[in-house]
Amino acid sequence: MTAGPVELRQAVWSALGTVLDPELDEPITELDFVETCTVSPAGEVTVGLRLPTFFCAPNFSFLMVADAYDAVSAVDGVSRAQVTLADHHASDEINGGVAAQSGFVRSFEGSINGEAAAELDELRRTFLAKAALAGQDRVARPLVDAGTGPDELAALTLGELTGTAADTEELVRMRRRREAIGLPAGDDAPLLVHPDGSPVTVEQVPLHLRRARLQRVGIETNGEYCKSLLKIRYDRTPAATAT
Repeated sequence: MTAGPVELRQAVWSALGTVLDPELDEPITELDFVETCTVSPAGEVTVGLRLPTFFCAPNFSFLMVADAYDAVSAVDGVSRAQVTLADHHASDEINGGVAAQSGFVRSFEGSINGEAAAELDELRRTFLAKAALAGQDRVARPLVDAGTGPDELAALTLGELTGTAADTEELVRMRRRREAIGLPAGDDAPLLVHPDGSPVTVEQVPLHLRRARLQRVGIETNGEYCKSLLKIRYDRTPAATAT
């Protein structure tokens, strides 16, 4: 069954909503990084992205453009996708590389800045791991505030949180981040885990939660800073919608 024009536009926008800024762990649609998004009757999609500064890191920038291209291209009914980044010092390399499906390293071959040293899988994993750690603070913090002690927190599993007040979007979000990098995320998985997936012991809970909180605060602070820079740079239009 082929999606109609309205349904296809909605599907394209939803697909863009799955693309994250790796450092900020937020969708590019919510960050207002999507400046334009058009869908033709023939299913041709054109997306224009923008970032907070001219000098945003090329690896993060490439990752978002490439992920947006992959997400949109996978939507049923899309016959052709073009995703480009504007107003960035490496726009030519990024846009050309994504269009040619060259990968990050080949896209920057011969760059006088020597920008590309490796492909981006490890970068993606690093930031998903940070997001997964921050998610533990988001889920555990209300429990701590309600009086849950280290012994209870160390014993809690994700399944035990299902159907409770802690069963929120933050729990779902944390599970997804953990699944993406192979950390325990099933119902029998501990709420609190180290970066290698091993459970946090009772004695380790206070320090682990301090680290998780610092990670969350760092991510959220960076997010607010980037949003402010974007607003200053493009003090005009809100996030695009598919047209």
